[in-house]
Amino acid sequence: MAATASSASPLFLREPELRRGLELLYFGNSHITRAIDRGLAEQGLGRAHHRALYFVARKPDLTVSELLAVLAITKQSLGRVLNELIERDLVEVRPGDRDRRQRLLRLTPAGTALENSLFVALSEKLSAAYARAGQAAVSGFWAVLEGLIPEDERKRLQTLGG
Repeated sequence: MAATASSASPLFLREPELRRGLELLYFGNSHITRAIDRGLAEQGLGRAHHRALYFVARKPDLTVSELLAVLAITKQSLGRVLNELIERDLVEVRPGDRDRRQRLLRLTPAGTALENSLFVALSEKLSAAYARAGQAAVSGFWAVLEGLIPEDERKRLQTLGG
């Protein structure tokens, strides 16, 4: 397997090419998330906390049930993560305007600052990779990633403003 490849083989649906794609996904994700691991560890937080912060930042007043659906984790796991973020004054919860049983999530100023610093670290890595690949490759990459998401779940992307 070559260390880098500028274009996919015309036989991109064969097992070696599919395995290469999986390896690139695994290693790419591992390296980009390492860019924020130290900052999270300094706060005593993990990647699950970051994902929650990220999506609450993308859609202020996201409901707990919407966040649960986006993250696709158990209620127990989300509860643990949210409770820690609330206790650390990174996320605030308020009742819904129309339905008081709803719990609306929003970042606090401290949560916004932390999420912004993590985003900067991630965006530096992603921007450099995008610049090396070029616009057409980025569009293709997005198309592939979107193709991995079931059609009925793609609507969530639109609600996040992306």
